[in-house]
Amino acid sequence: MKSWNKRQEDGEDAFNVFARDCPSRSTLEHVTGRWGSLVLGALREETLRFSQLRRRVDGVSEKMLAQTLHALERDGLVIRDARPTNPPYVEYSLTPFGAQAATRVLELIALLEDRMPDVLSARQTYDAAHADG
Repeated sequence: MKSWNKRQEDGEDAFNVFARDCPSRSTLEHVTGRWGSLVLGALREETLRFSQLRRRVDGVSEKMLAQTLHALERDGLVIRDARPTNPPYVEYSLTPFGAQAATRVLELIALLEDRMPDVLSARQTYDAAHADG
C-alpha cells in the first residue's frame, strides 16, 4: 500500500496531499501554480482560443501556456476542442471539475487583491526591520 493511500471507514481510498508520493500533489501544483491559476481563472469567464487565452494571461509564453493547458487537460480540468479546419481552430474550456477549481482559485485571487494594501504594508514593515542586515 502506498504512503498516500489509506483506507477510510467506508472502504474508499483517500488521498493525502501532504504525503510525499501522493498523486494529488502534482494536480495541486498544476492548479495553484502561477500559470495554472491564471488559466483557470480566465477560462472560468469564457471559452477561449489559444491566442485569446495568451492575451488574457498577460506575460505567459507560448511554451508555458501550451504546457499548462496540457497538464490541466491531462488532469481533467480543461477540455481542448480541436476542429479540423484550415487553419486549425482550437478552443479551450473548463470541465465541471475545472469550473469548481476555478471558482475557488478566483475566490483566493479576490482575497489577495482585496488585501494587497495589508500585504504591501507588511512588506514595508518587514523590509524596514530587516534593512542593513
